[in-house]
Amino acid sequence: MFEFAWPWALAAALLPLLARRLPRARERGGAALRVPFYAELVGLAGERRSGVLSGRLWLPALAYLALCVAAMRPQWVEEPVAPPRTGRDLMLAVDVSGSMAAEDMRIGGRSVDRLTAVKRVLNDFIERRAGDRLGLILFGQQAYQVTPLTFDRQSVRHQLETSAVGLAGRETAIGDALGLAVKRLRERPAQQRVVILLTDGANNAGALQPAQAAELAQAHRVRVYTIAFGADAQRGPFGMMLPSAEIDEATLRTIADATGGRFFRARDTAELAGIYAELDRLEQIEHSAEQVRLASELYPWPAGAALVLALLSLIRWPQRAREGSAA
Repeated sequence: MFEFAWPWALAAALLPLLARRLPRARERGGAALRVPFYAELVGLAGERRSGVLSGRLWLPALAYLALCVAAMRPQWVEEPVAPPRTGRDLMLAVDVSGSMAAEDMRIGGRSVDRLTAVKRVLNDFIERRAGDRLGLILFGQQAYQVTPLTFDRQSVRHQLETSAVGLAGRETAIGDALGLAVKRLRERPAQQRVVILLTDGANNAGALQPAQAAELAQAHRVRVYTIAFGADAQRGPFGMMLPSAEIDEATLRTIADATGGRFFRARDTAELAGIYAELDRLEQIEHSAEQVRLASELYPWPAGAALVLALLSLIRWPQRAREGSAA
């Protein structure tokens, strides 16, 4: 449906008419300069004193009117649609420390590092989040929020896909990552403050200890679901099986229990996918069902017409002047 967002802007079309009614210098006490050959000058310019618009003013007038129409913001508005009534607000905190380079995962029969496996599973998880708000924090030695809570799932997927091992440092700052997530969620409604924290190691960096971060999350009523990811052993040189980097399951379990969340252990991609399937059934949140209407702006068309008409008036001005001189 076609409509104008600012119809009151049409009042600007009356300004030239109002300007014509302003008192002229002659009416205020006589002309400041008397020119005996004024009539001849008017004739040379091609003006007609009796008409509302002279012959050379109709193009500028049309340009001005088109500009007024553009100022009214013409739009094509779609039919009202209602967003999903249920959804989740999830802040994803993903470990990208050096230990995530361990190649103890298998996808399609080939060995891959842990971060690659996480990306594969998380991409599917994000793709199914229609109606959910997602945010993304990447952490290693430091923690960074790369995507705030948003309905734009493609942006979250892109930021995750372009992440790399060691991007935030080689060590693991679990406490700082959780603290940053709490800071970003504390202004949200209480029932919507949810963090999913995935790591494959133990806290060995950062200013905030995991226990302190858990207390902070508990104080702000943020529920934290923790995932310990990584195989119990990985293949080393000459095919030897070596213990994987230590995963502090006790600390992750304590964080989850203290905040009302849950702790999960994933040793391969299948278990990780199963955990995210379980999370699909958690944290259902009712959203308002207010209808929204998508609008496409059409103002560039009248604005472009105004520009063309203005250029045409400039082109015709010398031509009219020459015609007046010849007369």
